Parts: sequence; C-alpha cells; structure tokens
Amino acid sequence: MNKGSFGQTECIETQRSISVLLADDHPPFRIGMRTLLEQNTDIRIVGEADTGAQTLQQLEQLQPDVLVLDCQLPDLDGPTVVHEIRRRQWRTPILALSAFDDISYIRGMLVAGVLGYVLKNEAPGVIVAAVEATARGKSYFSASVSQHLAQLAHAPDGTKGAPTEREQQVLKLLAEGLTNAAIAQQLNIAERTVAYHVENLMMKLASGNRTETVVAAIRAGWLRV
Repeated sequence: MNKGSFGQTECIETQRSISVLLADDHPPFRIGMRTLLEQNTDIRIVGEADTGAQTLQQLEQLQPDVLVLDCQLPDLDGPTVVHEIRRRQWRTPILALSAFDDISYIRGMLVAGVLGYVLKNEAPGVIVAAVEATARGKSYFSASVSQHLAQLAHAPDGTKGAPTEREQQVLKLLAEGLTNAAIAQQLNIAERTVAYHVENLMMKLASGNRTETVVAAIRAGWLRV
C-alpha cells in the first residue's frame, strides 16, 4: 500500500504543470500570451498583472513557478520590480519578455536578477522553451540578445560600443547638468532606469563620475559642443 501511494505521488509530481504569472500592461498581448502558453499542457497561467504593484501583490499571493515580466510597466520599470522581489527574498525565477533588444534594457534586467531575456516577436516555440527553461532555473536568451551580450563581454574596457539612442538622450541631458530625477521627467522614464543608463555610459567611457563621463563623451565624439 505505501509503495503504491509513493508511486502515485511521484507520478503526480512528474506531471505537475508550470504555473506562470504574466506581468504586462497591454491586455491584448496578455490574452495572446495566455493562449499561446496554455496550448502547452505543461504550462498554466495562474494570474495576470498590468502594474508593478499588482505584480508584487499577486506574486506574494500566488507564488508561481515563473514570473514573465515586461521591462516597462506604468508605475515601475522591470529592474525596479525585480530588485524589490529580490529585496523581499522571493525566489521565483523571472523571465524578461520585452519588445526592446537595447543593451541597456538587457543589462538592467540581468543586473537586477532575471534568468532570461526573450523578445516578444520570437516564434511561439521559443517563448514556450524560455518559460520551461526558466522554471528549471536555466537561463534563456533570444539570439539577438545573446549576440549583444557576447559583444559586450568581448569588448575591451572603455570601448564597449557607441551609445544607444536612449543613452544618447540621457547623455545630452547629463551634459546640461540635469539630475537623474530631472532626466527621468524629461524622458518620461523611471529614475532607476536613468541610473542604469548613466552607469552604462560610465562603463563604456571608463569614467569615474558624471563630469568625467561628459568630458569623455565629447572626446569620443558622442557629444558636440
């Protein structure tokens, strides 16, 4: 009897589906993603959130196997949500699902603590594979994201590529002496996102502070005076 019960329990555990919380502020996209993922019998959507605050609330209540998180939510950006999750010591693995393959977004999410980064325009099979890998604690990246990371990893210090369009915008406002808060207001992005862009610029230019960053950018031809 005991042996039979153990065998039955083992079978149930083997067949257990992956519970997923979807966090994205576009309802049509969430509907499409729910339909896509639930076509796979190994995956079930247990909740949906359209703000950072709602994501944190549902994550605590539902305790899903995987959080699929957009990089930009109305109240909090992706890195801020991930930092808060890690601050609370919740261990839910996180997959970033984003429309952006900008290295600043990628690096910001990875530094915060996501396991993988997949683009929204990927083939359905790729997104399903990414969710399954994340549930197993494995990293998964879109091909173009992997290329960005490889280029960044192999670039010599201080020459890690030209600034992205968003970094260029931040750099221009940085040169005007604006604070991170003021830059965030000007560009309509989160202050923490600005901090990540500034950090990336300092890394690319091998500078030690904001003033040095502006000076190095002028010398590199990234800023005109």
